[in-house]
Amino acid sequence: MQTEAELRHLVIITAALLAAMPVDGRQTGDEPTLALEDCRIRAGRGFPGIKARCGLLMRHEDPANANSPLLELFVAVVPALTLEPEPDPFVPIAGGPGQASSEFYAAYRAAFEMVRRNRDIILLDQRGTGQSAAMNCEEDEEILEGRFSREQTIVDTRACLDQLPHDPRFFTTSVAVRDLEALRKALGYTKFNLYGISYGSRVAQHFARRYPESTRTVILDGVVPPQLALGPGIAIEAQNALDAIFDRCAESEDCAQAFPDLREDFGELRDALENEPVTITLPNPVSGRPEEMRFGRPEMAAALRLLSYHPNSVAIMPLLIDQAIEGNYAPLAAQFMMISDSMADAMSLGMHNAVVCTEDAPYFAGENVGRDALDATYIGPVQLDALEAICSVWPAGLIDDQFKRPLASDVPVLLLSGEADPVTPPRYAELAAIDLGNARLLIGHKQGHGQAPRGCMPDVIAEFVETANPQALETDCLERLFAMPFFLDFSGPSE
Repeated sequence: MQTEAELRHLVIITAALLAAMPVDGRQTGDEPTLALEDCRIRAGRGFPGIKARCGLLMRHEDPANANSPLLELFVAVVPALTLEPEPDPFVPIAGGPGQASSEFYAAYRAAFEMVRRNRDIILLDQRGTGQSAAMNCEEDEEILEGRFSREQTIVDTRACLDQLPHDPRFFTTSVAVRDLEALRKALGYTKFNLYGISYGSRVAQHFARRYPESTRTVILDGVVPPQLALGPGIAIEAQNALDAIFDRCAESEDCAQAFPDLREDFGELRDALENEPVTITLPNPVSGRPEEMRFGRPEMAAALRLLSYHPNSVAIMPLLIDQAIEGNYAPLAAQFMMISDSMADAMSLGMHNAVVCTEDAPYFAGENVGRDALDATYIGPVQLDALEAICSVWPAGLIDDQFKRPLASDVPVLLLSGEADPVTPPRYAELAAIDLGNARLLIGHKQGHGQAPRGCMPDVIAEFVETANPQALETDCLERLFAMPFFLDFSGPSE
């Protein structure tokens, strides 16, 4: 979930205003009213463009006040590969909170090409993200590098609020789903097939709750259950994932031989970096320019947590940890640089805070996560402390009744979880499925956060969207999901 945004507080996303041209008439629902023109969408700066049809959906900042300012929300339609698409398109919703759906889709479009054979892909940059009234704040070096001071964080948060171009109270999930429904009507589609990744799964569930008649199917990937407040458990789940990686290494003859005391040595490394951070000069992995950076426990924790999201990057974690234990911090520090640069380009801090401070922070106490439990993790309590400081001054926004209850629905739902997910483990999906009458949970063996691109999952997703029958899916191919063997050195994996 956007909980990923704790690494950085700078987001640089360029907004573009598009001229209007008539939309094509392939839709078969309500009469289209949103004008589109040819355009290209991208995964980020420097990435190739993908052909689409783009436009602006005009929405009031306060949905209950017709006199409130109008927001321009960026819309992209990636046409189906058939000339006669189905009347119910596929709608990917990005995570974060704070990531733009257009950028997410551009990065992972291969996972959805089978769906696109028969259906348009509809992308709405959620208000506050990407090119939709982006809610960005200037960076602060202390927070950027992982250091935390409650007093300074409050000062920076107030400064962020002063910079925002719009009222953050109206940038929550409860408002975002109204924008999605308005988009469905504006484009003239009958129903939506929703796909939500991480925080996007929260949006998809609430859309299905509020607009069941507009929802044909729902895919929840890296599931965030509505009743759970994300924040207190993040460090706990990250530690569980790291412990599982250490267990896997110990069970692998080659890994155990190469790194025999990895778990114990890591504890000593964590304590050493907590007590005495090191200063490193190394080329920035993106720009190539030499940079001096402070590398301590927060930086190491940030790098390891994001590396643990994907089975391919998990494969190199024991080696990176071992190198740091030996005093070579550069490889792990370079990973932190790349991750923080990527997060800076992908996330919107203002929108992230608007969601977390309304939908999560007021419910932190109910998670019953003790301070001692957080102190025992490699991340520690720093992230939760920072969120609590931010939300102590951030205004709470609009939240619908029933928002925090599990979705009760008979709409076909496919839930996807990674067995080794460090932020939304499979039990979160089980919590979300309590009141779902037509749902199925698929768990990827040794997989991390986000299952859509893994192995044959694109085929499974396409079959589900086509049939709207989760129980009849052919899933034997998922038994062959690949998890890369551990690297024993920098020449490659051990097998």
